[in-house]
Amino acid sequence: MCLRSIDRSSISACSGADDVTYAEVVEGVRAALAAYTQALDDGRTDDVVATFCPDGACDIPGLGTYEGHDALRSAFDGWKPRQPQRHLVLNTLVSDWNDREAHAVSDVVFILLGGSGWSIELVGRYQDTLHRAGDSWRFHRRLAEFVTPS
Repeated sequence: MCLRSIDRSSISACSGADDVTYAEVVEGVRAALAAYTQALDDGRTDDVVATFCPDGACDIPGLGTYEGHDALRSAFDGWKPRQPQRHLVLNTLVSDWNDREAHAVSDVVFILLGGSGWSIELVGRYQDTLHRAGDSWRFHRRLAEFVTPS
């Protein structure tokens, strides 16, 4: 499998009947990130799990690593929000990609609504590997990293 880098996106190193453009890959990755984030913040566990490949994995510092739909469902079901929350995912960069796999890095800011309004609870970064599943993209591996105060 060959991956294209954004530095070489105009080079046709990979080809095939399902060849896709960088813009199509980025849009598919963006849609997966949005579907995951909105389902997570709404507490829709089955919809969160549906954004992962059947053998997908998620590694979150302090919470653990979960692999496969059953483990993911159990974990995310236990993390359902008890008050309004938002994961703000931004600055997504798809760096390596082909028509079946993409690697993306995104910043994330987690905010929570409390008695005195919205507050930033944590800041971090997602390192994602996504696989194409038909017309959509699914997480194969999601690694979260958090920035902690010194």
